[in-house]
Amino acid sequence: MNPQHFPRLGLLAPILAASLAAQDLIPKAPPQPLPVVLQNAVLHTVTGGIVLSGTLWFFDGQIRGVLPAGETPKLPDGQQPLVLDLQGKHVFPGMIAGNSSLGLVELGMVRQSVDSDELGEMSPETLAMVAVNPDSALLPVARANGVLAAVTFPVGGLLPGRASALQLDGWTNADLAVKADAGPVVVWPAQASGGERGRRGSRPGGPGAAAAVEGGDATKKARARIDDAFLAARAWLTAWTADTTLPIDIRHQALAPAVRREAPVFVLADDLEQIESAVLWARDRELRIVIVGGRDAASCAALLRERKVPVVVTGVHRLPRRDDSAYDEPFTLPARLSQLGVTFCIASGGDASNERNLPYHAATAAAFGLDREKAFAAVTHDAAVVFGIDDRLGSLAVGKDATLFVADGHPFDLATKIELAFVRGRQVDLRSKHTELAKKYRERYRQLRGK
Repeated sequence: MNPQHFPRLGLLAPILAASLAAQDLIPKAPPQPLPVVLQNAVLHTVTGGIVLSGTLWFFDGQIRGVLPAGETPKLPDGQQPLVLDLQGKHVFPGMIAGNSSLGLVELGMVRQSVDSDELGEMSPETLAMVAVNPDSALLPVARANGVLAAVTFPVGGLLPGRASALQLDGWTNADLAVKADAGPVVVWPAQASGGERGRRGSRPGGPGAAAAVEGGDATKKARARIDDAFLAARAWLTAWTADTTLPIDIRHQALAPAVRREAPVFVLADDLEQIESAVLWARDRELRIVIVGGRDAASCAALLRERKVPVVVTGVHRLPRRDDSAYDEPFTLPARLSQLGVTFCIASGGDASNERNLPYHAATAAAFGLDREKAFAAVTHDAAVVFGIDDRLGSLAVGKDATLFVADGHPFDLATKIELAFVRGRQVDLRSKHTELAKKYRERYRQLRGK
């Protein structure tokens, strides 16, 4: 064929390449071989206040310096850094999506793309990280809005498995792992009552809905099954510690860190009775627990404070629980917990596809009484503390992972644009399915205008 017959082929090639680079085909972030220096920036450290005209630098995936205005970083000898003058832009630690299904669910209506639910009521040996898909199309969508880490929860049954903490960039699920085993998840059965009819605002599959058990006897039996699992794990651990030649039981072994209080138990519970009974059960079994859901947590704040039990507030953009509740009940819950001295963090409580909206849940909490800085801490540092990953994530501090983003404003504001993002020091591509679709349809109207 005569190449002259296709004079526009060279122009079409970049367009075709761009379409092929659709979100899940975007390569992972390359290594950063040189120190990166972000200077002339507003540093939102979370734990150390806000540093104006500050400098932050990182190398080998770790933050090496958080410096005030006028200080020069002491870089490794012989290293030529990449210096970025941010001209007053803002630097934030990556936000953490708690109680998430990111990486486990792609399309909720397509069973083949849902890997969050194991067969059986009791499967503590299940580890969420094993099923996480590092090529999920939803990871870049969340990443593009500053959500750079997540704690994925298995679902289904009374003891569905163990949660995993991950960062949202890597070639394999092992690359993503921050803490593969963050702790077992327990769905604490709720007492059925007539009041359930007047209740609203619980999402399908949420703590209250998943835990509902018809009849008092059935609830007691379900709770007894959970208790028996932990009692058996403790008995096995005691025997195995005395004689390590005993056979390994993978279910008991999976609960061993929780029995030794090395890991928390994440208990899904919303109702007052649910929360109180779960806390008292944990006290009797000498377990550390985290309440996930906590719609009625403010009503038992004294107990939560006394037992040092944190709460994961699973969503602020929800309806009130009961017909006679105030319209802003879910919006003010974080502020009320803060005033009552309860440790908490904020999760979106929605589908994986909506994890990008996490900052707006915190923003709503700030608009309804929660201090703005505390609201941002609730999706960064406080979330890291609750999930046991604050040694690596949640704040801008020396020694933490360089998992952070640069924005032209505060992430609580809808107009803010995330301009740069780094995961463990590697600069990630901020394109996603959303950005590519936006370009696609803008091109359509550009073509129409060109007629």
